[in-house]
Amino acid sequence: MTITALVVDDSALIRKVLSDILNNDPEIEVIGTAFNGKDALGKIKKFRPDVILLDNVMPVLDGLRALVRIMKEYPTPVIMVSALGEKAEEITLTAFEYGAVDVIPKPEGILSQSIPEMAEEIRKKVKIAAKANLDNLECMRYPEKEKPDKGKKAERKAGDESFAGTAKNVIAIGTSTGGPRALEKLITAFPADLPAAVLVVQHMPPGFTASLSRRLNSKSALEVREAKEGDVVENGVVLIAPGDHHMEIVRNKVKGREKDVVSLSRAPKELGSRPSVNVLFRSIAPIYGPRIISLILTGMHCDGAEGAEEIKKKGGKVIAEARSSCVVYGMPGEIVKRKLADFVLPLDRIAKELLNMIKDASN
Repeated sequence: MTITALVVDDSALIRKVLSDILNNDPEIEVIGTAFNGKDALGKIKKFRPDVILLDNVMPVLDGLRALVRIMKEYPTPVIMVSALGEKAEEITLTAFEYGAVDVIPKPEGILSQSIPEMAEEIRKKVKIAAKANLDNLECMRYPEKEKPDKGKKAERKAGDESFAGTAKNVIAIGTSTGGPRALEKLITAFPADLPAAVLVVQHMPPGFTASLSRRLNSKSALEVREAKEGDVVENGVVLIAPGDHHMEIVRNKVKGREKDVVSLSRAPKELGSRPSVNVLFRSIAPIYGPRIISLILTGMHCDGAEGAEEIKKKGGKVIAEARSSCVVYGMPGEIVKRKLADFVLPLDRIAKELLNMIKDASN
């Protein structure tokens, strides 16, 4: 069955580039194009596409306001088409709260050698979006939460040097499509005194992981940042793998003391992804063993399954997000299929169960 797509962008060139990319796949048909959000609403009503590619910055009716109308009037999987730059990336992250499924960077350098790889990624994301669970694409805008206690972050960093680089436990998270909203709901539920380090692989283009980290940091009691080479793994800190880089944890001597630190690379993609959940999971399994709780959240395909097997062999635990809360059930579904899950839980129950597991392990 052919997937129909609507391309919305105020640039005629970008509309043509995206349309050509999608129409080159026999499983996808661009059923129409629109030059702003207002034009798009009329085309959506007329064509009822399976997937919408939506520019985030447009005149007359911009991407965010159009997205709100789309999700209310014509619920449809939406992929945001975003330029790079902090402002555009922040708009896109807000779009995830309004119900967007995924993001692709706006094509640049039309004649560059990276276009074939980019084209394949765009087509793949459209096919995944077409399978998204619309029930879990509702507007995720929450009432303003109480501001996290920034003082606790500073106090932990300044007054707990003994734990720097010696994480008691490790929470390792892998996610893809639908992941930004899932991560926000999960990480903001963790307390400031979490006795664990948190390591995250979210399939996302370069640049967006930095914006995601800043946003989560502003809403979380924990310190959240995009990982850098040599960052130390420590309790109460969330490190997110940067887009287009694998993240591994290695044990090194830092100033004469053994510490676990981040190692980044642009080694070949694994299962089509960089960063790869498998790469992270395999690196931590021999270091932390039974002190690992790994989570596989919403996402397509099977990244994380092989790594979860390694974690299980070393005595670690595996939690899979339940189908009932996933935007796409592929990654968690593979964990369940391989009988690797110690728990299968909806998103809103994961934080509580995870904290109980850590508490039980400490007793």
